Amino acid sequence: MKKYELTSDTKIVFGHILYRIKALSSFGCVSAGDLGGFLESEKNLSQNGDAWVYGDAEVSEIGAIFWIGAIGSRNDTATFFRCRDGSIKVVCGCFFGNLDEFAKKVRKTHGDNDHAKVYMLAIDMAKIRISTEKEKTEE
Repeated sequence: MKKYELTSDTKIVFGHILYRIKALSSFGCVSAGDLGGFLESEKNLSQNGDAWVYGDAEVSEIGAIFWIGAIGSRNDTATFFRCRDGSIKVVCGCFFGNLDEFAKKVRKTHGDNDHAKVYMLAIDMAKIRISTEKEKTEE
């Protein structure tokens, strides 16, 4: 069963036609009927799992994104990515925010249990793995 479809709402970015997605079923933090971001084709987003595109998403280079799966009490996927302003954001389950906000939410939810320890290790790995713009110019 498909979780989303491409709509007729389009826009052109760098000569590519992108189509807005619409949820066909509810999953994760997405409800059936929700409109998402824009994709070039269904090859860009799996019909399986809870992954979703909000707004405009672009991965422009290797090292700008890091993800880790089977993490936390729900065996979820945490995706860390560098934004245009150089900050690192994270999406995990229904959470979206920066690394400090994520660490605070992890501590509030999990205290110092094993799930919290693994999340904190993932944050540390993301900091190492994803170079920020400031760090790139200093190298």
